[in-house]
Amino acid sequence: MEEPDKQPSLSTLLEEVEEAGDGQEVSFRDLLDRIGGNAITPFILMISVLVVSPLSGIPGTPTIAGLVIATMSIQALSGRKELWLPAFLMRFRFKARYLRQAVRWLRRPCAFLDHHAHRRLAFLTEGPMRWITLALCALIPLTWPFLEILPMVTSFGAATVALMVFGLFTRDGIYVLLGYAIVGLSLAVGLSLF
Repeated sequence: MEEPDKQPSLSTLLEEVEEAGDGQEVSFRDLLDRIGGNAITPFILMISVLVVSPLSGIPGTPTIAGLVIATMSIQALSGRKELWLPAFLMRFRFKARYLRQAVRWLRRPCAFLDHHAHRRLAFLTEGPMRWITLALCALIPLTWPFLEILPMVTSFGAATVALMVFGLFTRDGIYVLLGYAIVGLSLAVGLSLF
């Protein structure tokens, strides 16, 4: 999926997602086939970005997406090269028109992020820092099943995951830092409520 001489982009990823949603329904298997079985970071990024969209308003979607992201992040942490999902998640289907609507909704913000992404603070996207980021990406979605009843909260969590994974995807540590800042702020707010 990623070309060695070209900066990877969210817009290109959205095009792949849109092509996967060509029919009446789409499954995670369709998305995985479109992106490629060894593209863990792009797959996590794609799912988290979709949860930022109005797709998160469909009951059950944040929970399923959270399971997928957590599973993928754990696999990335373990160094697994080929993606694996349980059969029930691979078979999970939803209406392709929701996917196409989400892609249309996401085009502008994704183009903005692409325009401002550059290779910088790369040390935040590799080695131990990459592991820390992936660990957070595995933990954050585990809260979504409990937060799904609260409007937009899962979208906020998905945006945090998307920022961090976008940073890994583009080797731009600024986005990883932004994700860390949101996690820190969320923890501070959470602790102040108790």
